[in-house]
Amino acid sequence: MKIEDIIKSKVISLELKTVLNLLHTSNIVQDKTSEVLKPFDLSSEQFNVLRILRGQKGVPASLSCVQERMICKMSNTTRLVDKLIAKDMVQRSICENNRRKVDIVITQKGLDILKQLDAPMKALNDSVIENLSTQETETLNELLDKIRS
Repeated sequence: MKIEDIIKSKVISLELKTVLNLLHTSNIVQDKTSEVLKPFDLSSEQFNVLRILRGQKGVPASLSCVQERMICKMSNTTRLVDKLIAKDMVQRSICENNRRKVDIVITQKGLDILKQLDAPMKALNDSVIENLSTQETETLNELLDKIRS
């Protein structure tokens, strides 16, 4: 469906159309992601923290390291980590080398949850771009990178 039909407007500038298309598409993907994560009692931001920590392969990460790698930079990383600690999905400890630094690692429970989510998230990602060819997907990624630069 075209964005003009969604917003019920025929006269729209190309710039506004582009931004609205990006925002609307982002919201659809976010809503679908939330649906997949809901049975696991995870938000997309919490899921992102778990993926970042899994990527550390057992090496502890600091809060600032996690924050730097977050997709949504506005997230309150401390609050997200606290919620994941309460769910036994991550552990926090004082860094042995620097007592002012906090180390965060994913727990086995967190790894197990991610393992259960791998297939449904891959299916979701595949479904989002199923109408695009490989070349179109590559071009879309290049254009999105270009918008952010």
